Amino acid sequence: MEFNNFNKKTNEYKELKEKPHWQAPATKGSIKAKEPQPANHTTLRDDDNRGRVAIFIDGLNLFQAALQLGIEIDYVKLLCRLTKTSRLLRAFFYTGMDSGNEKQQGFLLWMRRNGYRVVTKDMSVVVDNYKKPNLNVEIAVDMITLAPYYDTAILVSGDGDLSYAVSAVSGMGARVEVIGLQTTANDIEAQRRNHLIDVADEFVDFDSIKQHIQKDSYIGYSYRNSSNYQL
Repeated sequence: MEFNNFNKKTNEYKELKEKPHWQAPATKGSIKAKEPQPANHTTLRDDDNRGRVAIFIDGLNLFQAALQLGIEIDYVKLLCRLTKTSRLLRAFFYTGMDSGNEKQQGFLLWMRRNGYRVVTKDMSVVVDNYKKPNLNVEIAVDMITLAPYYDTAILVSGDGDLSYAVSAVSGMGARVEVIGLQTTANDIEAQRRNHLIDVADEFVDFDSIKQHIQKDSYIGYSYRNSSNYQL
C-alpha cells in the first residue's frame, strides 16, 4: 500500500468530524470522537452499552461460513441483526471483485444502495490455481483508523491474521465483537482462529444466529445490471 493512498484514506476519515453518518438525521452538530464511557456497565450484551458501532465484514469468510451452514445470507437481516438498536457509524463489506462477472456487479451495486460501504480488490492474483484476494490489510487499516469514532467494532470473520488488529483496537479503548464459526479442529488454522476469539471481548457463533440472518426461500434480491443502470 502506498503512503500517499494511506494519507488520502486517513484524510477521508477526518472528514467524519464534519459530516453526519448516513443513518443519522440531519443535525447542526458534527460527529465527534467518542466520549469515555462510565465505568459502571451492566452487561456486554446490553445494546445501550455498545455505543456507536462499526461493522467490518470479510465477504469471503462470510460466504464460506454460509456454505458450511447450508444457508444463503439475507444482507438486510444481517445488517439489522448486527446493529440491533445501536447507532451505526459504518458497515464495511470487503470482497474480491471480478470485473467480468455481471451478477457480482449487480450484487455489489445492491449492497451499496442498501447501507454497505463496499471495499473491493481485483481477483487477478491466483494462488494455487485459485483466485483468493486477501483484504486483511484493508480491514485492519479501517478498523484502526476509525477506532476514535466508534465504541464497538463488529468483525465478521474467522481469519486469525486479524488478531493483531483486534488487539490494537482494544488497546485504543473500543470493544470488539467477533462473529464467526466455532471449530473443534486442532490444526494451525483453527488455532489462529481461536486466538482471534480469545482477544475479542465477545464471540458469537454463526450457528447460533443463522435463523436470524438467512434469506427466506421465496425472497430474492432485485439486481440491476450496472451497464443498464441510469442515474
